[in-house]
Parts: sequence; C-alpha cells; structure tokens
Amino acid sequence: MYFAKLEFFNPFSRSIKDRAVFNMLMNAKKRGNINGTRKLFEATSGNVGISMAALSNVMGIDFRAYLPKPTPKTTEVLLGVLGAEVIRTDFETIDPKMVGYVVEEAKKAGAVNLNQFENDDNFEAHYKHTAREIDEQLEGIGKKPKAIIAGIGTSGHIGGLAKYFKERYDTKIIGVVPVEGESIPGIKRLETKPKWFFQVDIDEVIEVTKRDAIEGAIEVARREGLLIGLSSGAV
Repeated sequence: MYFAKLEFFNPFSRSIKDRAVFNMLMNAKKRGNINGTRKLFEATSGNVGISMAALSNVMGIDFRAYLPKPTPKTTEVLLGVLGAEVIRTDFETIDPKMVGYVVEEAKKAGAVNLNQFENDDNFEAHYKHTAREIDEQLEGIGKKPKAIIAGIGTSGHIGGLAKYFKERYDTKIIGVVPVEGESIPGIKRLETKPKWFFQVDIDEVIEVTKRDAIEGAIEVARREGLLIGLSSGAV
C-alpha cells in the first residue's frame, strides 16, 4: 500500500513550496528582519517565486524574482500577474553563484533575501509541520511509513522528513534527482550542494530522466485523474 500527499491544496503556489515560504516569511517577521523594508528579492525557478509573490501581496511588500535563463515563460507570466518584478538572468541553473549574486543584489538595494537554499526556516517547515502532518494522518489509519520517497531541490523538504522519521521509526528515505545532463523542474542534482541533504541520513538517491518524469505524470493522470507536475511524476 502506498500514499501520495497532495500538496496542490496549498492556496498560493498550489505546491509544497507554500509551506517553506510561509514559515520563512512569518519567522522573518517575528524576528524583525523584514520590519522597515518593503522589498524582497529571491532566486527562484518556479513555485517558491509564485508563493513569495502571492504572500508579499498579502503583506504589502514589493517582490523581485530572479530567474535562471531556462525558466518557462509561464512562470514569468504568473509572476507578472501577481505583480512581481521579474529579472531573467544569464545563469543556466540556480547554483551557489546565482544565489550569491542575488544576495549581493539585495544588499545593494537594501532589500531582504530570505534565501530558500540556506534558510533553516525552510527545513523547519517540513520537520515541524509537513512531517508531523504525514505522521498523524498515517497514524489515523493505523500505519507507520516504511519508506518515504521525495524529490530533492533545496533539500529542505526531504531533509525535514528524514530527520523526523529517522528519529521515530527509522523509515527508509529515498531521494529523486534528474540524471546527469537533464533538468526536471523542481528537483536538482546533488552537484548543486543542497544544504540539508548532507545533514541528515538519506538511504538512497535514484536518478530519473525527464521522459520518466513525463510518463509518471501521464500515468497518474490517466489512472487517478490527477494532474501533477514533473517533479511529482519523477517521484
């Protein structure tokens, strides 16, 4: 028996990224990090940017999204609808160089960069909330997870799940990344050095092709009637 958690019920980006963005913003507000600023800069290629743009509107903050060159046009359009300023960079992927560039741009402009790739509030969102929610939902039907499979992006998600479930049940944790030379929106190879991946115990990492991801998404659509993204198709 297997289960999939449908994160498209989250209201802003229709993805799991709402959890990390909400936690980062709320904690930054509590600490006073965003008091006195009305500008937020972030490196993003998709759902984090959409979620951040939406929540920035709620909080009355201007948002600027820095996109890598291959970002789909649809992402740029959605960000524009939400009122975000969009900067399409020459970076081929969001790597440490691009993240560093956005950090410096934020400093120059007196803006806040929450930095999803280094911000422990990203990890905390999944360790304290996503993982506990999964645990409680499974407990409600008398189950404990033997294995959890998750995509690797910033690694906040898989890192939080790994820490929580290893502490309690020694659940097997399996990560999913694109094969070398290919890209799948939402997941990245370990060469990007995802921070929390290296701080927890991941049992296995599986490489998948973009074709695998597309076929997985189509299979779920035709069998379950659910339209999912390519990162979910890969998983």
